[in-house]
Amino acid sequence: MAKITGLGGVFYVVKDPQVTRKWYRDTLGLDGEYGPQLMWEEETGDAPYSLISHFSDARYLEPGTATFMINLRVDDLDGIVTDLKEKGVEVLDSVDEGYGKFAWILDPDGVKIELWQQCEAP
Repeated sequence: MAKITGLGGVFYVVKDPQVTRKWYRDTLGLDGEYGPQLMWEEETGDAPYSLISHFSDARYLEPGTATFMINLRVDDLDGIVTDLKEKGVEVLDSVDEGYGKFAWILDPDGVKIELWQQCEAP
């Protein structure tokens, strides 16, 4: 039986695509021929999946102004948070939930980005 094999991308409308693409490149180090790109062979950790999660309450997406959020897996959340702060990016909050560490920022279009470092299983 044919099946879905993975998330191919996130596509959405922004005010100025070049400004947004530059922010993702300069701030998060994400770039590619068609925009911010993540290469599968660079993936680390024990999370062999991409998640599409549905909410009935938009409070988790606040203070973002979009009706969606982008979750990015990272290998060193503390290092990325330090780097973002040095670049002048406001880190909205961060938390260690035991199973993972999280931090949140907004992109220049008000899209909330959740940065997630999966913790090793005990």
